[in-house]
Amino acid sequence: MKINSETIILDSDPVLRTKSKKVELPLSAEDQALLEDMLQYVKDSQDEEIAKEQGLQPAVGIAAIQLGIPKQMIAVVVPEEDVVYEAALVNPRIISESVQNAYLENGEGCLSVKDEHPGHVFRHARIKVKGYDLIQQKMVTIKAEGYFAIALQHEIDHLSGILYYDRIDPEEPWKEDAEAEVI
Repeated sequence: MKINSETIILDSDPVLRTKSKKVELPLSAEDQALLEDMLQYVKDSQDEEIAKEQGLQPAVGIAAIQLGIPKQMIAVVVPEEDVVYEAALVNPRIISESVQNAYLENGEGCLSVKDEHPGHVFRHARIKVKGYDLIQQKMVTIKAEGYFAIALQHEIDHLSGILYYDRIDPEEPWKEDAEAEVI
């Protein structure tokens, strides 16, 4: 499936609020191809030339539901200084999380959300996620922190029909948490 700004559904579409279904393993050829395309989209969207040429919106992650496909599949690519964190996960679930929060200083964004929704989105600073990783072709447990942890939580939220702005305090959108890690 060729993914671009026309194939990504927006938050005005009620499909985005549906719960995604578990995916049967081993992956069917169709599911594997979809997840490979999702991962490729995220990678290509981070390359300025390719993104401009193909009209791709920059992203660090995407969930299958954003393509109107209610399956528990996400792809995340987070470049940080000397390392790039990549995961193409099937049936991901958070199995542990830190008490400490983290948030992006300037708030979050989403491929499916065009309108501005300013505010801090509090998430766990550190998490462990279990799922089948297409890249490693096996069940994995990923320990994530910082921006990678935030991106994973954002995409996993999509699988439950939750959008990032659902987590912004409407009374005090820019409230801070002195204990939280600010990214």
